[in-house]
Amino acid sequence: MISILYEDNHLLVVEKPINVLVQADNTGDKDLLSMLKEYLKEKYQKPGNVYLGLVHRLDRVVGGVMVFAKTSKAAARLTKQVQNHELKKVYYAVVCGTLEGRGKLENYLLKDEKSNTSFVDNRGKLSILNYEAIATKENFTLVKIDLKTGRHHQIRVQFSHLGYPLYGDARYNKGYKKGEQIALFAKELSFYHPVTKEYLTFSLDLPERYPYTLFR
Repeated sequence: MISILYEDNHLLVVEKPINVLVQADNTGDKDLLSMLKEYLKEKYQKPGNVYLGLVHRLDRVVGGVMVFAKTSKAAARLTKQVQNHELKKVYYAVVCGTLEGRGKLENYLLKDEKSNTSFVDNRGKLSILNYEAIATKENFTLVKIDLKTGRHHQIRVQFSHLGYPLYGDARYNKGYKKGEQIALFAKELSFYHPVTKEYLTFSLDLPERYPYTLFR
């Protein structure tokens, strides 16, 4: 069952499980959007199709907090917040190596559609994030990330390019070992309610799995 963090007539805020697609693709695997539509259909006994607007995404391997819109009006207003960088996303990652202090990463990222990967290239889109190193243990660093732009695999690519790849990143960490789960988590989400205009923040605890457990 999907953990519901908040629900009203306009919004649905949930915790996305790891290794679950946000939206259906050609794999045919079960996706979060379809599961939540089924939840709404059953809960409110709605006939026919249920509307649920997707306003932002997380990679399949990444878990954490997400907001969905229950009306088209809410979806349009939340999408505008995403475009205006008013919807704030805070991630926590564990990177390999000892990283200290705070910093800002600015790179141009280009997506290769064939391989579904991104890389640093001046022909790409400007990608910006701020980070703060929280703690270091066993040559790993827990990093808090304030994502300013939402590019494809942005956090993963930028930290790999910096020389501090994410633990468990099968695509961008050359030291990846089979069976490792990527240590990237969408911990916090803040935005203005599309109707009441109240500023809402939803935050989750870090996962109870290695290597996050090093930083308890």
